[in-house]
Amino acid sequence: MENIDKYLISPDITVKEAIQKIENTGKKTAFIVDSNKRLLGIFTDGDMRRYVLKNGDLNAKISVAMNKNPIVFKENQTEELNKQIQERSLLVYPIVNDNGQIINIVYWNDKNAIIHPTQKLPENVSVIIMAGGEGTRLYPYTKVLPKPLIPIGDLPVCTHVINSFKKFGCKNFHLILNHKSNMIKAYYNDIEKDFNLHYEVEPKFLGTAGGLSLLKEKINDTCFVSNCDILVDADFSCIYKWHKKENNLITLVCAIKEVQIPYGVINSDSNGAIQNIEEKPAFSFLINVGVYLIEPEVIENLNGEFIHMTDLAQKYINEHKKVGVFPISSGNWLDMGQLKEMENMSQKLKDKCLKD
Repeated sequence: MENIDKYLISPDITVKEAIQKIENTGKKTAFIVDSNKRLLGIFTDGDMRRYVLKNGDLNAKISVAMNKNPIVFKENQTEELNKQIQERSLLVYPIVNDNGQIINIVYWNDKNAIIHPTQKLPENVSVIIMAGGEGTRLYPYTKVLPKPLIPIGDLPVCTHVINSFKKFGCKNFHLILNHKSNMIKAYYNDIEKDFNLHYEVEPKFLGTAGGLSLLKEKINDTCFVSNCDILVDADFSCIYKWHKKENNLITLVCAIKEVQIPYGVINSDSNGAIQNIEEKPAFSFLINVGVYLIEPEVIENLNGEFIHMTDLAQKYINEHKKVGVFPISSGNWLDMGQLKEMENMSQKLKDKCLKD
């Protein structure tokens, strides 16, 4: 039996520390226990998302954000547990003894690490990958290869993006191309594929959203849009359900990012008197990661002009249309935008393969 102590946390730690904990363990769940290992609550990705959307303080104690009434199983409830796992109604199943002490943890995918059928996306959901940029921040690599074909491990980064959606049942992909488009098409035309891949070539670079206009009358359902140089380890079916439930026109996937000021920050009153000094304070923000869910009318309303996705989202916000956010932890987002980040992405993917 696996040592479960690494998944257990004290009720005295902060929400921010708990988020870091669930990132580090890779199970997206932490269990809050007292000094005798009695289960007090659990904290999952979903709990994190709900807390962040309520603008909860990340420096508050985890007890304010955890689920205080999780479903638990006793050690003799094997039949009930197996039934729940088959139905996959829960992500995780804590098992406690008669004293309420946690003695085991069962995850729905422990025996079969694949996406459960109930977690698949609808068959009509397409994925559009914006792959037309020059990737100037990745020189000198992109002087030779287009950004989508930069290798991360054994595969181009764009293939990693495709594979992350394929796990959830996506079969239809569209590449919006511009820079070195023929090289990208030549690569994907030359490999075996178990998915449908379509190309749209911009006459000129149209930003991170303008090229979507090439898909007018070709996309009739809710679809994902992703940058070609980022990887998101998230439950895309959950994002889809959230988007539809909230009736959003656009949903932005955003990561919680902490920025620390490397200096002492002075707070003063209007007369210049110092009220307090904060030494190297840290602030948390929601950062756009470059993955979106959009409704087909967003594509139909484009006119073929240059526009970035963030400007398009702001346009709809100004028009009082529904634009939402789906938070993920920063550890579930890898960005290849710069050389150092590309190296970090390679290392994290290697580490993940070792864990798997």
